[in-house]
Amino acid sequence: MNNPLGTTGLTLNEPLLWEKGRKGRSGFSMPGRDVPPSPLAGFLLGDGPDFPDLSEVDIVRHYTRLSQWNYGVDSGMYPLGSCTMKYNPKTNERQAAVRGFANAHPLLPAPLSQGILELMANLQKYLGEITGLPAVTLQPAAGAHGELTGMMIVRAYHVDAGAPRHKILIPDTAHGTNPASSAICGFTPVPVKSNERGVLSPEHIASVMDEDTAGIMITNPNTLGLFEENIREITDIVHEKGGLVYVDGANMNAVMGIVSMGKIGVDLMHLNLHKTFSTPHGGGGPGSGPVCARKGLAPFMPVPWVEEHEGTYSLSYDHPKSIGKVHAFYGNVGILIRACSYILSMGQNLKKASQLAVLNANYVKEKLKDTFYLPYDRPCMHECVFTDKHQEAHKVTTLDIAKRLIDYGFHPPTIYFPLVVHGAIMIEPTETESRETLDIFIETCKAIAEEARKNPQILHEAPTKPKVRRMDETRAARHPQLAG
Repeated sequence: MNNPLGTTGLTLNEPLLWEKGRKGRSGFSMPGRDVPPSPLAGFLLGDGPDFPDLSEVDIVRHYTRLSQWNYGVDSGMYPLGSCTMKYNPKTNERQAAVRGFANAHPLLPAPLSQGILELMANLQKYLGEITGLPAVTLQPAAGAHGELTGMMIVRAYHVDAGAPRHKILIPDTAHGTNPASSAICGFTPVPVKSNERGVLSPEHIASVMDEDTAGIMITNPNTLGLFEENIREITDIVHEKGGLVYVDGANMNAVMGIVSMGKIGVDLMHLNLHKTFSTPHGGGGPGSGPVCARKGLAPFMPVPWVEEHEGTYSLSYDHPKSIGKVHAFYGNVGILIRACSYILSMGQNLKKASQLAVLNANYVKEKLKDTFYLPYDRPCMHECVFTDKHQEAHKVTTLDIAKRLIDYGFHPPTIYFPLVVHGAIMIEPTETESRETLDIFIETCKAIAEEARKNPQILHEAPTKPKVRRMDETRAARHPQLAG
């Protein structure tokens, strides 16, 4: 291609701060002391931490250089399928930084926390309306934590009914954490295969659903980017056998404002606020995975609950059937504030966001389906899944393609997931990417496919431009260094 995003520009090395430091350097000036020194302080504090002596310019350059090694959603497109790495509007950051929110201590009594409690009560209402499931807890700190909370609620429901159950149905197109979340709660995951269209068959669900099965965990839209078109029949089958339907809502960005989960028979689900509702993923935390449920499951939701009475908000703990606390405090409040800001600023355009996310994904699918192999050639939702089948003849793999994308300035998409597709290349452009950006990405993918045909060695050696090159994954697997 004529104008790739990637470049061979200057990337600076950067040592550890302890290697940069020199005795006597200082990045600030201490104010003059207005009291005499006390020898007791030295006795109590000891020698102090081993901080390096650095000047202001040392510190500024250190963190600036480190930031230039990283790639983030503020740098460019993040086509990670199943992750919904959309742009995070800066207005959300401003609202979360309001002093009354940012400086509030989590142990403040309710009378001094009315603003935050009201915001959380409103957010619960908004999420309930969006999903069609009115009972909402904001406590879970991530998507997998929301799954775990949901499975705890499912177990509590069946125990309360006097008929504990021991199995959970897990489709092969579900998110990878679903089996673990159910197993931690004492359920045995039962794998369920999808059909030739990439979705679940009601007949197959009917054949595996029995009175010892607590329910099913469905990712909808699923990890192939396809909407489970038989969902209404499936929920009826599960309900007829006394089971509950749990939906992994990590892919809600495709159906927000379009599908009411409550109306299609879903009993409970979690939402990833750090995906659909545009809050930061956080490089490991914090995230947020609220659980929404139908009214009949409300007694089992975690305590405390945010309640409102005559205009006053409080945290209520008196719910004997509750599964208890799942978070030290009431969720990751800074993330909740950002999500509430996003919902209020978008309003009815939440539906348009989903429509544009689906449009962008189908645009990429149609433009690349002659370049990469498309195992399910049908309209997709928020993401599309290709494979490296067309490149196999040239001994080029999905990993090679992903590494070469880095040279062109793009973060690679999700690869080798979902497991039901061999050599999967999973692309989710989200709604925040423009057509111009998508066209550059598509042109880049076509250029890489042409390289695979004419000069595959380029892909085998990629990436060549970043500071960190391809790892020796075979050696790492055979000789892992796990200490230190």
